[in-house]
Amino acid sequence: MAKYESDITLFVQELKKQHPEIEQQQAEGRARLWDKPQDAGLQRAFDAAEISSKRAGY
Repeated sequence: MAKYESDITLFVQELKKQHPEIEQQQAEGRARLWDKPQDAGLQRAFDAAEISSKRAGY
């Protein structure tokens, strides 16, 4: 039985075949924007902080 692949999946696969540099560019973009070291203490401080709804303007 053949596995179904959507038109979008087929398009992306073909695009990556034609432009193999896309995956490297995606990895670089992700590293720049998302793959950052996390500070657990700072995250706990953010989670513990409270802002009243009146002060936030809501």
